[in-house]
Amino acid sequence: MYYKKAYGVVIVIISARVHSRTTWPNTLITLIISLVGLLFIFSSTQNTTLYYSIFFKKQVFGLISGFVIYCFFYFRNYYSLCRLGYFVYFATLGLLLFTIVKGSMGMGAQRWINLGLFKFQPSELAKLFLPAFITYYLYTEEESGRFKFSYFWTILLILGFSFLLVLKQPDLGTAVIIALSGAIMLWIAGIGRKFFVLTALLIGISAPLLYSNLKPYQRKRIDVFLGAGDAKKERYQIEQSMIAIGSGGLFGKGLFKGTQTQLAFLPESRTDFIFSVLCEEWGLVGALLILTLYAILVLRLLIGIMVLTSFFAQLLAIGLLAPIMLAIVINTGMVTGILPIVGIPLPLMSYGLSHTWITLASLGWINGIISQQQPDSHSF
Repeated sequence: MYYKKAYGVVIVIISARVHSRTTWPNTLITLIISLVGLLFIFSSTQNTTLYYSIFFKKQVFGLISGFVIYCFFYFRNYYSLCRLGYFVYFATLGLLLFTIVKGSMGMGAQRWINLGLFKFQPSELAKLFLPAFITYYLYTEEESGRFKFSYFWTILLILGFSFLLVLKQPDLGTAVIIALSGAIMLWIAGIGRKFFVLTALLIGISAPLLYSNLKPYQRKRIDVFLGAGDAKKERYQIEQSMIAIGSGGLFGKGLFKGTQTQLAFLPESRTDFIFSVLCEEWGLVGALLILTLYAILVLRLLIGIMVLTSFFAQLLAIGLLAPIMLAIVINTGMVTGILPIVGIPLPLMSYGLSHTWITLASLGWINGIISQQQPDSHSF
């Protein structure tokens, strides 16, 4: 009983503090992390012949335009965006189908649509608009504040279809993030523990079959995670990442002085392995600094979401935040060897226009929801 009362007091205090503050600290932290990422994209792509690489220039454009998108989602009414996002998600499924048929190839995958000046990854749109689809669908089906299990079947079918479309590209990492984000939202909506237990049992039983149907390079990544492979072949990427992280020591080798990065030993240093670059050049202190910034940002957003008065606003916000949290955990886990390599960029830091825009759109939308503490009569 005492711990429940103490918990209630903490919630009241937190609620009062959140309501008395604006969301500008969240925006400031987002900007700081983005600029740190830009710095290390510059470090990992500059050389003696090309000081400002095309990747650095594109990321500068991506961040400037991304913060414009951030502001758009921040200031728009979140309910109107959610209703629009419900319908946009069907268009997103169409784009995913188009990507499989006529998408642009790159690194053995067909994940992008070539727009001339840049390539866009439609699977990133799924992270942004799937929460809107689930939230608005449940909102329109609500009866007496409870959801019947039959309501979840449509969501499960759409979620499964989305997972398969992204997996077909192939993009296992993004497919897993989409599936897990949807599962988190369904758990919050009250689908029930029994569903998750049965799903876990089904996945466990079918694991050998699922493994055999993975692409050869995906199976190889799992094997490498389990300790197999040659350090100069299959394990090369993770070995170089571990060398970069370990050689950074406590304070790092210094900006632009990371040998694994500057001598191009570390593959994908500007994208999925940007955290390894940071560890090599800024050391453990730099890694803890950026992880602390992520933790503060996520904690502030979770606290802001927790005190919202609308269940559907909370559901939407959690759905938008879940892919970002999962990506942070998966990326830092895979570059340090804790998790298998699945090709997930680090939010706000890795090079890439699509995920930069979608991450900033999601954060802008979440902060917009938190700032609109008193929804109007047409909102949730």
